[in-house]
Amino acid sequence: MSFRSATSSTPEPAAATIAASAIGLTKVYGSGASEVRALDGVTLDLHAGEFTAIMGPSGSGKSTLMHCLAALDTPTSGQVLVGGTDVGRLNDNDLTVLRRTRIGFVFQAFNLIPTLTAEENILLPLSLAGSTPDQQWFDTVIETIGLRSRLGHRPSEMSGGQQQRVACARALVSKPSIIFADEPTGNLDSVSGAEVLAFLRRSVDEFGQTIVMVTHDAVAASHCDRVVFLADGAVVDELSHPSREEILEHITVLQAEVTARAAQRHSADGVLDAGSGA
Repeated sequence: MSFRSATSSTPEPAAATIAASAIGLTKVYGSGASEVRALDGVTLDLHAGEFTAIMGPSGSGKSTLMHCLAALDTPTSGQVLVGGTDVGRLNDNDLTVLRRTRIGFVFQAFNLIPTLTAEENILLPLSLAGSTPDQQWFDTVIETIGLRSRLGHRPSEMSGGQQQRVACARALVSKPSIIFADEPTGNLDSVSGAEVLAFLRRSVDEFGQTIVMVTHDAVAASHCDRVVFLADGAVVDELSHPSREEILEHITVLQAEVTARAAQRHSADGVLDAGSGA
């Protein structure tokens, strides 16, 4: 069974607004025999107002892709566009402004400042940018995360799920064009993870937010509008509004194909080594 044929993706409408794009994106580490192509010509559009998951086996390039799209890493070649802006043409100062004002981040490890309260952590991006919060929007975000009574508490006084909801609110408060979430439920139990996913889903449905999430969890990905699958640094398939079962089936097939290709390469290398030693 070919993974490329196992798809139930639905074409996006032509008029869909593009929040970010990768165009012919490559990322190469090392050189010669030690060269690793983490990304191999990835072209991908991320649509505004959608919740997108990026999935794939370990080493497929999903985290590298997200880091390049979020302007946290520089590709070897190709383009990254955020809201039509070519990230590769920006200087360091402009990149800093882009990250602070147009891109939000949610990390697996929360990345909250332990000495700051929840409210101070949420407002930190605006403080760093020298901006004043939109009070109405701040109140909306706080009501959505359901932690108004915890705003004066420090991270050590909150559960993991509460900390991650604070991190999500921090990403939302500056009204970014797009939010990138790296395994946002990876350190949470199932109940806390469900709370965070519900918050992210509501952010898309009610506020029109654009969220891109890297995850290995089929349950988490089933909350998304679209799931993009990577293997060996390339986009190989996608699903639209998938169920957990559809995602698991795709991952199983994909993993089997990746394992088979790795075995073929290993066998070929063995033949070459034997030939060179003859």
